[in-house]
Amino acid sequence: MSRVKITAGPYTFFGRFEEEAAPKTVAVFKKLLPYREKIIHVRWSGEGCWIPLGDLDLGLSYENHTSYPAPGQFILYPGGISETEILLAYGGVHFASKLGQLAGNHFLTITEGLENLVPLGKATLWKGAQDILFEMVD
Repeated sequence: MSRVKITAGPYTFFGRFEEEAAPKTVAVFKKLLPYREKIIHVRWSGEGCWIPLGDLDLGLSYENHTSYPAPGQFILYPGGISETEILLAYGGVHFASKLGQLAGNHFLTITEGLENLVPLGKATLWKGAQDILFEMVD
């Protein structure tokens, strides 16, 4: 099992990749590590934060996809009718865009630091974009 450290704003989380359920998505994301970006609050989906990736084509299709990620689950939308993006649910999420409901590949789950999900979500909502860093750990 691969363990990943996620530093978002002032918070640190640890998680595991969903290698059995989403092997292609995990493999593509691992090639990006360490991955540094900004995370912002979602517009349409509810209690979530996202990393917009525009028209980035990662060569992925759907696997282990959902429109309703649970708090602490990261999904990657591979693009198509809306832009490519990564979303983290911190509460109730119905994944969507202005074009309607979407589904993203659940590829990473936070296992430690869940108590800081809501504070991170509220920080992105009220204070704006937060730095986020994904990196492998032993």
